[in-house]
Amino acid sequence: MSKKKGDKKDEKKEKGAKKKGSVSVGDLAPALTQAARSLRTALSRNLADGGLYAGQDGVILQLSQDPGLTPGQLAQRLGVKAPTMTRTVGRMEAQGFVERKPDGGDGRLIKVHLTEMGRQSVERIHRAIDDSSQLALQGFSEKEVRTLLKLLKALDRNLHGVEAPEPEEE
Repeated sequence: MSKKKGDKKDEKKEKGAKKKGSVSVGDLAPALTQAARSLRTALSRNLADGGLYAGQDGVILQLSQDPGLTPGQLAQRLGVKAPTMTRTVGRMEAQGFVERKPDGGDGRLIKVHLTEMGRQSVERIHRAIDDSSQLALQGFSEKEVRTLLKLLKALDRNLHGVEAPEPEEE
């Protein structure tokens, strides 16, 4: 069966449309990684004004919600290795954001607590997060932001092997 001249043009149009609009699954990780890196860089710049370094914001926010965690507990909650957290806590203690105290019940355990300076930095951290997020979301509609958040949460659940929650019945 021979193809007509018009059929070849249609075929080329279809191929061109596929190339122009096609997205590879392999495009996701690099794009997401770069966006996360850019957002983290913007946040780090905003945090530097308050004397904080990357990663310290997470420690302060975690301790503001759940005071008196061990460095190991902080490491687990923030997804870093214990030696990394120990160094971070030591640096933050030298800066005056946190202090280490022996546990009342078990003197072998050391708990990390926010100092007054650490507690005062919580609001600055929230402002820095808001400023960085606003910068990242320039030009997005409210609906697009909701969709983006929904998709990112679904992606995170998939990567952690968690089932999506059942939709609520109204």
